[in-house]
Amino acid sequence: MSLRRDEPSIRRSRPPTGTFRYRRPIDVRFADTDAMGHVNNAVYLTYMELARAGYYREVTGSTFGIGAQTHDRSFILAEARVTYASPVLFGERLVCECRVGWASRSAFSMEYRLSVDVSPSGSPRLVAYGETVQVMYDYAAGRVMPLPADLLAMLEAYEAGASEAASPTTSEP
Repeated sequence: MSLRRDEPSIRRSRPPTGTFRYRRPIDVRFADTDAMGHVNNAVYLTYMELARAGYYREVTGSTFGIGAQTHDRSFILAEARVTYASPVLFGERLVCECRVGWASRSAFSMEYRLSVDVSPSGSPRLVAYGETVQVMYDYAAGRVMPLPADLLAMLEAYEAGASEAASPTTSEP
């Protein structure tokens, strides 16, 4: 095994570029911070979850399946990746942007970009970015299921609107 820096598996990922139609404002709570005074690394996954839930509600008009409502809209998180770019402190206001990156027969990815809403320089400051992979799951059968065609159509229609939007939508679930 080689641990050379030029190996693709050890290169740092790059932040996503382009348009994100969905934006979720987040106020950083004192409880989000750790002993070092900045947002704890695990909290970023919670921020992504807030954005993912809001995105899904905006696209479909409902929450994703939980409990007894899991009949045909349940997915499980199969993979999560976060890259940290800059520390965030209590009291700062974040924006978590998210969008679908790709879709397959039974899964789809979501890309995230988190920025401090207004930095001292007056422009957004990138603080983290990442990706999650969601797999559609049939809890009754206990197995992966295909991505419903109507859900895929809604995701595609929403993302197509991202390139047509003059300004990003701001939504909170």
